[in-house]
Amino acid sequence: MHTMRPPGALRLGCPVWAFEGWRGSLYTRAARREDFLPQYARVFGTVEGNATFYGLPSEATVRRWAAEAPPGFRFCFKFPRAVTHERQLVGAQRETDAFLRLMALLPERLGPLLLQLGPGFGPRHLDDLDRFLGALPRGLPCAVEVRHAGLYDDGPAEAAFDALLAAHGAARCNFDTADVFSAEASDASTAQAQSRKPRLPWRAAAPTGPAFVRFVGRNRIEASESALARWVGPVGEWLASGREVYFFTHTPDDAAAPHLARRFHSMLRAPLPALPPLAPFPGEAEPPVTVQGGLFD
Repeated sequence: MHTMRPPGALRLGCPVWAFEGWRGSLYTRAARREDFLPQYARVFGTVEGNATFYGLPSEATVRRWAAEAPPGFRFCFKFPRAVTHERQLVGAQRETDAFLRLMALLPERLGPLLLQLGPGFGPRHLDDLDRFLGALPRGLPCAVEVRHAGLYDDGPAEAAFDALLAAHGAARCNFDTADVFSAEASDASTAQAQSRKPRLPWRAAAPTGPAFVRFVGRNRIEASESALARWVGPVGEWLASGREVYFFTHTPDDAAAPHLARRFHSMLRAPLPALPPLAPFPGEAEPPVTVQGGLFD
């Protein structure tokens, strides 16, 4: 029996692509840094871009990224912290313009830009968010992540936030950190993740635009199965309704992030068997290393 492909588009990815520890699994054993993005993009359709939060790359670097990624690939770069955290969206026109000039070099490869707001950005700042989103170029894709408890009140403040996003056509970023906080901090990377990441109420909200999820799992992907399974229903519904879905998998040390993404993809294919298969990891598709026996073996 023929099964129709879900009308929506799943864009699955990781928080970074330049991770040397993925050699021999996601990447080939001899992969150079300039090979990372092309090999990453053979498997995944999107990537977060955390580097722009800390500093802006050169135009030449952004042009190189545009050339290395295939046409269907989408970069989701993060607004600089000078805009979101230091100035909290007020009086940040110069920094915003500099960032957007670089993003304009990726016109066909630009996914929602992530506006990650700090824990102090609460309900009383929604007017600032309204003005900031209203001043962005028309049609610029954007996802907004909030961390203030007041914007998770399941009441008027959260409703106002969602309505604001809908008015501007911006996506809501669902940042799921519950799984990493459910683990005992038995290693340094998990302890660091628990100290730096917010503990937020679980949400599967997509008031407008694409659905956008950042999931933080554990370093052992088997331990994240039940938390990851929670997303199969919402993502399946979004895809079935024709929504575009961006889903990013994080782990505390990032080493297992591609494997966690692949596991989620396989979980989705159970209810959605027509979902296109994920390509093999280039490093796993390599022939195994053969060791020639010694003369006296």
